[in-house]
Amino acid sequence: ALAEIGSDPRIFVLDADLQCCTRTEKFGALYPERSRNVGIAEANMVGIAAGMATCGKIVFVNSFAMFTAGRAFEQIRNSLAYPHLNVKVIGTHAGVTVGKDGATHQCLEDLAIMRSIPGMVVLSPCDANETYQAVKAAAEIKGPVYLRLARLATPVLDPMPFTVGKGNVLADGSDAVIFTCGLMVSECLKAAELLKEKGMHPAIVNLHTIKPIDAELVRAYAAKCKRVYTVEEHSVIGGLGEAVC
Repeated sequence: ALAEIGSDPRIFVLDADLQCCTRTEKFGALYPERSRNVGIAEANMVGIAAGMATCGKIVFVNSFAMFTAGRAFEQIRNSLAYPHLNVKVIGTHAGVTVGKDGATHQCLEDLAIMRSIPGMVVLSPCDANETYQAVKAAAEIKGPVYLRLARLATPVLDPMPFTVGKGNVLADGSDAVIFTCGLMVSECLKAAELLKEKGMHPAIVNLHTIKPIDAELVRAYAAKCKRVYTVEEHSVIGGLGEAVC
């Protein structure tokens, strides 16, 4: 998606020595003059992006979620969000499914951190199709965006509409509603099939936008189903579950 929208000369892509992991090397191969590896210096990367944004650029900064949302929090808060600059913060390899890199890299707090920042849009797409749409949507938003991505290969679902701030109902039901996001969407769809075998029909709602949350859809399905569950690869504090509550 970045490579495709890179035809816009305003778009620059910065990475912190992880291009092969974040997959920004595809953009870099096409547009080397607008791609930079700043080294293992995530806070500096955000500061560079802020400066570029003041000159009218649309800048994507990329690293693991632990290093963008975590290490560079102060720069994101003060240099990007406070002046509401047009920088998109990409946090890849989020959650426990980053695997053997261990607890230091298994970021379970990033949604909470980014949700807490005024003016920050927070997206958590569920598969390749939704990620493609989310990247393009982020580029169109005037202001800071946090985009959370996982490491694992996940099932690619049927294409669905993508509108920032609007959820998608993937399965209708009335016994309960499961609000979910990210790579847990496909897991919840599997769970729904198992529940059907037991005579239960839960609704599955994909809330790819954590902030601004689709409050109207949440209220409607909470009223309809009464029993409400949230499933996410994140701490129960501050993430999708707290936004739904």
